[in-house]
Amino acid sequence: MLAIALMVVDARISTLQPLRSYLSLILTPIYYVADLPVRFWDTAYQQVTSRADLLAENERLRAEALLSQRKLQKLATLTEQNVRLRELLNSSSLVDERVLVAELVGVDPNPYTQRVLINKGERDGVFLGQPVLDATGLMGQVVEVTPFNARVLLITDSSHSLPVQVNRNGLRAIASGAGNNEWLELRFVGDTADIRVDDILVSSGLGQRFPAGYPVGRVLSVEQDPAQPFADVKVAPTAQLNRSRYMLLVFSAESGYGELVPALEEDGELNDAEVQAVEAALQDDVSQPGIDGEGDDEN
Repeated sequence: MLAIALMVVDARISTLQPLRSYLSLILTPIYYVADLPVRFWDTAYQQVTSRADLLAENERLRAEALLSQRKLQKLATLTEQNVRLRELLNSSSLVDERVLVAELVGVDPNPYTQRVLINKGERDGVFLGQPVLDATGLMGQVVEVTPFNARVLLITDSSHSLPVQVNRNGLRAIASGAGNNEWLELRFVGDTADIRVDDILVSSGLGQRFPAGYPVGRVLSVEQDPAQPFADVKVAPTAQLNRSRYMLLVFSAESGYGELVPALEEDGELNDAEVQAVEAALQDDVSQPGIDGEGDDEN
């Protein structure tokens, strides 16, 4: 009843106004202290929530950065692949014979052989002994053919030899593989022969296998010993044997044709189907499983 009476008096007259002000001033610290746990809880909750949001945003940004880096890496790879394919297409216009574009799909894991597997085979007209080029020079020849694939013996294999000549003066010799991709050995070069460092060697066409005039290598070193009948000459292959992914299969009169001759242009340029196949390869994912290790041991 007393509380009701005070409420009525306070509502009707202003006599208790100063008393209410004094009481409010006294009770303010109590209100503040009573509200501390709630405010502490709200502040702690906001801090925890903000930290969780920041961590989540950090993870999201990190994932986006990784995806962007992956796209940039693929873009760089595709750009380089595009350059290599354009070089290959340009080189095909310099070849007088018919050509067929092939892609490397496997490397022989045997360390004692230098062989690769390509995605063209007997159904494409590939035949044994067919010369193989890349955009910069002679790579090797086909030594095994299946309906859908073919195996290429590189010129650096220790069992491979081909007749060459010095482009500067026509000096003839035999270039033999040394078992690695770095250099070839030039055999049967007389100790007094006119051969120099940086001389360019091309195929001579005398072996009735490789057409004449294809770049083979550049002379790295010439060691002449009067006590020896032949000079020791090392040659760096012009072809990018350990980097080229696309190559040209040559159909020449010297090497002969297989049972099936692809319908290619007579002037050596790729037909529309071949150009479309090369351009389509640019759209493929650069990373392909099984690039290394597709080939079997060749003993």
